Amino acid sequence: MRPAPEKILLASPRGYCAGVDRAVQTVERALDFHGAPVYVRKEIVHNKHVVEQLRSRGAIFVEDETEVPEGSTVVFSAHGVAPSVHENSAKRGLNTIDATCPLVTKVHREAVRFAADDYTIVLIGHAGHEEVEGTMGEAPDHIVLVETEDDVDALEIGDPDRVAYISQTTLSVDETRAIIARLREKFPNITGPRTDDICYATTNRQLAVKQLARACDLVLVIGSQNSSNSQRLVDVTRELGTDSYLIDHEGQVDETWLEGRRVVGITSGASAPEELVQRLVAFFRARGTESVEELEVVQEDVRFMLPKPIRQALAAQSA
Repeated sequence: MRPAPEKILLASPRGYCAGVDRAVQTVERALDFHGAPVYVRKEIVHNKHVVEQLRSRGAIFVEDETEVPEGSTVVFSAHGVAPSVHENSAKRGLNTIDATCPLVTKVHREAVRFAADDYTIVLIGHAGHEEVEGTMGEAPDHIVLVETEDDVDALEIGDPDRVAYISQTTLSVDETRAIIARLREKFPNITGPRTDDICYATTNRQLAVKQLARACDLVLVIGSQNSSNSQRLVDVTRELGTDSYLIDHEGQVDETWLEGRRVVGITSGASAPEELVQRLVAFFRARGTESVEELEVVQEDVRFMLPKPIRQALAAQSA
């Protein structure tokens, strides 16, 4: 007899945020207007399923803009790019469509503003993440990266009265709060962004999964391994003492995880499409789980406009 929980609880909100929705739509529209191939610098969003679907439609994913043939159309991912990428693309005559999430663009602008005022900028983030690379590229001579409270303790800054902090948008809210508190202890005159850098969707999904964790024996998070916000959902759940695993799809569920579990919670990272959640629900229904409920914690109604070149093409099409 295959183990089946009595109840499935679905976190709400979950899945696509406005920035991801905008980025995926941007590539789809670009393919509609320009035809295949459309090049995409890096993964448009950090989700294997989404990338494979777009690849099947004719999107070509490249690591660097220098790999894009001169004169071709290239979309920049939701995670943002450094100014040097825009410059290189212009030199190659590329038709660029920037799908950077507006909330990431906000952080870039903060970096430029603080650098112009000659602050040393402490960026809280994960080394090697595309969003961090793009942000650091805005003011490389002014930005230092910290990942932990220990990194803050080790910081040596020339003028401790001219320090500012910014952060990657997809971090754990609690972890970032602790690092900011340590920064304030060490640099009492530190300044920060006018509003929190952590994305509303990251915050909301973490709030929802905390409620979910308290009501479940196990939480399954749908998202890819390179998705920072999905990884944080697993971390937040485990910190509350509830077992949690990150999976790309229902085929990765391990039978041993389900033994003795009465209530299983499901959520998904901001770059995971809802169809993957529904496939996982169907997986449990097929085993005999009948009760499926939503646990709504916050309502979301955020929408972002598509990039200007896409809006112009849509307007021309309907004229």
